[in-house]
Amino acid sequence: MSPLLEIEVLHQRDVFGATEGGADRLFLTTLAGLSPDLREASAVLRETDLPVRVRLRLNDGRTTTGGEFTRLVGLAQEYVSLGAEGVVFGFLDSDTRIDVELCAALADALSGVPWTFSEALDECLEPQRAWAAVAELPGCDGVLAAGSPRGMAAGYEELLAEAQAEPRSAVLMLPGPGLLAEHVPWLRRAGVTQFHIGVQARPGGSTKAYVDAGHVRSWRLLLDD
Repeated sequence: MSPLLEIEVLHQRDVFGATEGGADRLFLTTLAGLSPDLREASAVLRETDLPVRVRLRLNDGRTTTGGEFTRLVGLAQEYVSLGAEGVVFGFLDSDTRIDVELCAALADALSGVPWTFSEALDECLEPQRAWAAVAELPGCDGVLAAGSPRGMAAGYEELLAEAQAEPRSAVLMLPGPGLLAEHVPWLRRAGVTQFHIGVQARPGGSTKAYVDAGHVRSWRLLLDD
C-alpha cells in the first residue's frame, strides 16, 4: 500500500497543485500556524474532493483557556459542517508534557472526528513519554513531528530512533517540517506510512509561492517507489 501524502495548504490557490500532484490529503492552516477563518476554509473545501484536515489553534502558545476551548469545539464543528474530514490540534501543560486531559476532552467533544496531534509534541522535554501519551488519546491517528522544534535537520535521528524502537509511534508518525528525500527510505523501513509536505511543495521553498504540482508529484513518485 502506498504511503499517505499530506500537503499543507494556506489558501484556495494551493489546492490545484496539491491535487494535480497526487496528494492524498490536505492540511489547511495559516502562515501564523493558527486556525483559518471560515471563509477561507469554505473556499478550500469547495475546491477539492480530497480529505482536508484543518488546524485548531487560537493563540501562538501550546495551551488554551476554558473560553478558547469552547470556541475550538464550535470552530471544529463548523469546519466539519463545511466538509472537513478532520482536524489538527495539540496542547501541552505547564511542565511541557502532553496535556492529556485537555486533548482527550476536545477529542471527546468531537466524537467520531479523526484528528492529528500537532507538531507541539516536538517541544516536549520527554519525547518517549509524549509518544506513549499520544498513542492513548481517542481518535488520534497521526502525529505531525520532526523530532525537534528546529525541524528534521536537528531531529531526524531522534525521530527515526523512535519509529524503530516503538511500532505504535511509527504507525502514528507523520514526519513533516524539514523532511528531505533521503529521509524517506529509512523512515519507511522503520514502519512509517504517512508523510507531510509543507514548503517542500513550493518553488524555492517559499510561502509566497503556491503549491506546485511538479513538486508534489516528485514526492508522490518518491513515496510510491
